[in-house]
Amino acid sequence: MNEREMEPDEVTMGIVVQMYKKAGDFKTAEEFFKKWSSRNSAVVGRGGTSSRSRSKTGVNGDSSSASNVCLSNYTYNTMIDTYGKAGKLKEAGETFERMLQKGVVPNTVTFNTMIHMYGNNGQLAKVASLMEKMEGAKCSPDTRTYNILISLHAKHNDIELAARYLKKMKESSLEPDAVSYRTLLYAFSIRCMVSEAEELIAEMDEKGLEIDEFTQSSLTRMYIEAGLVEKSWAWFQRFHLGGNMTSECYSATIDAFGERGHILQAEKVFECCLQVKKLSVLEFNVMIKSYGISKKFDRACHLFDSMEKHGLVSDRCGYNSLVQMLASADLPEKAIFYLRKMRELDLVIDCVPYCAVISSYAKLGRMEMAVEVYKEMIGCGIKPDVIVYGVLINAYAETGNVNEATYYIETMRNLGLPMNGVVCKSLIKLYTKVGYLKEAQESYKNLQLFETGIDVYSSNCMIDLYSERSMVSEAEEIFENLKRNGDANEFTYAMMLCMYKRNGRFVEAFWIARKMRELGLMTDLLSYNHVLGLYASDGRYKEAVATFEEMVKSLVRPDNSTFKSLGIILLKCGVPKVAIDRLEMERKKDQESGVRAWASILSSVVDMDDDDDDDDNDDDVAIEVV
Repeated sequence: MNEREMEPDEVTMGIVVQMYKKAGDFKTAEEFFKKWSSRNSAVVGRGGTSSRSRSKTGVNGDSSSASNVCLSNYTYNTMIDTYGKAGKLKEAGETFERMLQKGVVPNTVTFNTMIHMYGNNGQLAKVASLMEKMEGAKCSPDTRTYNILISLHAKHNDIELAARYLKKMKESSLEPDAVSYRTLLYAFSIRCMVSEAEELIAEMDEKGLEIDEFTQSSLTRMYIEAGLVEKSWAWFQRFHLGGNMTSECYSATIDAFGERGHILQAEKVFECCLQVKKLSVLEFNVMIKSYGISKKFDRACHLFDSMEKHGLVSDRCGYNSLVQMLASADLPEKAIFYLRKMRELDLVIDCVPYCAVISSYAKLGRMEMAVEVYKEMIGCGIKPDVIVYGVLINAYAETGNVNEATYYIETMRNLGLPMNGVVCKSLIKLYTKVGYLKEAQESYKNLQLFETGIDVYSSNCMIDLYSERSMVSEAEEIFENLKRNGDANEFTYAMMLCMYKRNGRFVEAFWIARKMRELGLMTDLLSYNHVLGLYASDGRYKEAVATFEEMVKSLVRPDNSTFKSLGIILLKCGVPKVAIDRLEMERKKDQESGVRAWASILSSVVDMDDDDDDDDNDDDVAIEVV
């Protein structure tokens, strides 16, 4: 047309724009429209518009070039839809307003497009405004209008309004179609609104509307989530016996039962699928997954091995799933067996399955096997990533093996793999265990550079290191940062208490003990022992006994360390060592009666009735100091 100098008319332009829009090329659609508008506005404006002024419109200008062109309703609708799908809501709104200014009457398609666009972008106020304009324009909503309204209000969790629009549709003498019912039915199903869903199903059956496989699956899940397993089975049977279930629908049903641990029903669906000869790799994969969820790993392996009998060969997804499942279940021997079969079939394309097996061995403390699998992976030409090295480094960090951890850090660096936050945290853990302060400080500093940032565990490790070296100010700096961010936990406070106690700073230590109680951070045995030991060492016997009573009441079982501190209290209060030894013998014979005996003698020896304001005074001083 360009070669023949034929100007495309509005119909041609509309066809081309539609083509680009359907292809998802919204930018080219917009540019083509602007070019066409520019040419046509030049033709319209020849009587009074200079070529210079015309040249400022078109492709490089905005959509205002269309303002000089008389466009049809169809063209405006096309452009509004194009802008909406491109996410250009402002331009779509401006096109709609220009349409009204030009006196082009919007039709139902126009309003539907605008309502759908604003609704999808959460602008419900504009949706309400458009409904008012629609009424003012005497433009009646059609079935699609109501379907859009049902969908967008369900999407924004206003299920009651969505249901009212279905009712309003019927009142407007419009017949709801399959989309109307399916949209609302799905919204009811994911909210477990069983009676409402069943009412809609009855209507659909009465009207002879087909229930698609997506709705079948969502209703199955609804019944299962609602605890109505028998109903879910009856619902499945309806479609299975009707002979209109696809392979995908069988697999979705197996998955629905399997995810909730209804393994018997999942197996029955699998058998039904076998009977109608619709078994595919997909059904095997979801059934194996179901066995994994129910921890029936032998059955999962047996089913996997039986695939060949049915003329099927597992795919990469199936192998990966089985290897991951077995590795996560602390069954690395079985996992490596299937991983090697997977490798023989040339289905291993990355280090992910190897990483799962290495991690499983590492978790069990079998580092020699973890390293063997790592070497096997390297030998097969599979490149390890930073996650693999992170697993190995963390495993050696747990045991405090600096040499091995350092070896893998260096290997990782030599391969050009960047350090990440997980590896940094593992190194901090390692250096804390072996007491390498300088290296820990460097890793802690590096951790701050990553997006994940500092975590409470790594900060607690640093406080522990500083505490061991009586580096009080450094520990306090980290402690204050954790408090400021609301991250300080029970272990953080307990370590600070130990540090202050070790350095003879009892005022701050008592303040920490008070704060632990106030914040509800007295739940762990170690915390109770630290606080009890603090009170005992400073002669605050009443507070120590009260802590012991609170400990017993909280069902935290005291250990030898607890009774060692309590024994010191009794000795200092004049109780003979022989009597204390008898108490210990009684406790070791019968823990429950022994604890009661300790509590009884402690309350009789230590006067618990007198008030002592010393702790309150220390708290006031500590606030100033800390």
